[in-house]
Amino acid sequence: MISENLELIESIGLNLFFLVIFFFIGMSIHDVMKKNDVPRNGRLVVYFVLFLGCAGFIAKGVIQVIWESNGIG
Repeated sequence: MISENLELIESIGLNLFFLVIFFFIGMSIHDVMKKNDVPRNGRLVVYFVLFLGCAGFIAKGVIQVIWESNGIG
């Protein structure tokens, strides 16, 4: 296998790993809030913060692709 293909597979695997981790974090948070009868506003705040964490990783990936395509990184 060529090293470029190996790097591509590793980056795809890492991104899928982050996706699975965020899914499990979201499901565990949902379960804890459901068991503790958290009010609706509190749930919205927690989900918004979780979304911001996911959006940070997505923004990092987009910025990385843009910089690499311009030859900066």
